[in-house]
Amino acid sequence: MKINRYVDISTIDREAKKDYIDRHSPFIHCDGKAKKGEKFKVTVKLGDEYVHPDDFDHYIEYVQLWNGEAMLATAHFTPGALGNQPGHVEVDFHIVPQRNMKLTAMAYCTKHGLWQSDEVAVEVE
Repeated sequence: MKINRYVDISTIDREAKKDYIDRHSPFIHCDGKAKKGEKFKVTVKLGDEYVHPDDFDHYIEYVQLWNGEAMLATAHFTPGALGNQPGHVEVDFHIVPQRNMKLTAMAYCTKHGLWQSDEVAVEVE
């Protein structure tokens, strides 16, 4: 399966292409430091500027959080989870880290496939 990646949309000329890339791309939001053995919040949000459809045949089916090659968590969605309105899928994951992490997020669109975030390093003290 092909894995799609975010491209800096300021470098793209066509608005349709910007919309397509942005609304499918997962972005990780979290602190850069965590405490070993304590609950740590990681938010994954799809799209920065553009919203994604929530239609019966075109929606975000799941969002996953990974540390390197280890999957930490998955959130599944059904069509209509956003009220059949375009929106930003956003998931809060609460994990308990034991060592430094290199987090990535994956999101699957039923029409446009698998999308991967940039890696986010978290130092665990």
